[in-house]
Amino acid sequence: MTHRARPTVPPDGTGPHRPLALVTGAGRSVGIATTIAVDLARDGWDVAFTYWSAYDARMPWGMEKEAPAELSRRLGEVGARACGIEADLSDPRAPSRLFDAVERELGMVTALVMGHCESVDSGLLDTTVDSFDRHVAVNARAVWLLIREFALRFAGPHGSGRIVGLTSDHTVGNLPYGASKGAMDRITLAAAQELAHLGVSANVINPGAIDTGWMSEQLRGDVVHQTPLGRTGRPQDCANLVTFLLSPRGGWINGQLLSSNGGVG
Repeated sequence: MTHRARPTVPPDGTGPHRPLALVTGAGRSVGIATTIAVDLARDGWDVAFTYWSAYDARMPWGMEKEAPAELSRRLGEVGARACGIEADLSDPRAPSRLFDAVERELGMVTALVMGHCESVDSGLLDTTVDSFDRHVAVNARAVWLLIREFALRFAGPHGSGRIVGLTSDHTVGNLPYGASKGAMDRITLAAAQELAHLGVSANVINPGAIDTGWMSEQLRGDVVHQTPLGRTGRPQDCANLVTFLLSPRGGWINGQLLSSNGGVG
């Protein structure tokens, strides 16, 4: 399913064409990727985003049926052209189909922000082979295929392309998630070197524990206690950094794994 929006605040026609960001994993109204998408739209970007309802439906927070349409509406309200595309990124054919759809709707992607994930808690002794393989397919293989598709199609000015991935270093009791996110780090950071001929920067952000409604009161209290700045992370904290990295001001930062976690050691 595709959700489209056209800007309700028309451009004045005096500025340059808006660049286009593809943000994956924006299926929840309070999610990190959703906040990133809205911030980018406010900062002058058109935005395509993905979501996967079947994943949210099997998670404790459940599926927000109207969230993709609502996000498209919010993006249009701040002047962005937008489209939301449902995509099962465990399917190796999904990235090429996704870029085809985005190009038909909005044009060439200038920046790729990967906020999607598969995350089901399990440890060394109770992770199943199927679960491990699904985590690797979504969190690592899809990242490789998305970056490859982006690079094969990118034709923007040298230095204008951006890739940002969102990661985690949590592995204890969360083995398949942490292991596959570690692979995602390596794949994304390799792009900083391998895509040098395109002038595309590639960075990874570790946002730490972000409170998007999944924390118990006890866990929230533990995170606050362990964080020098005395609070949990918020989606906006991550969005602030992504928006900076995608801006001209952030163009010199490349090939970095950046911790944005309030100082947790």
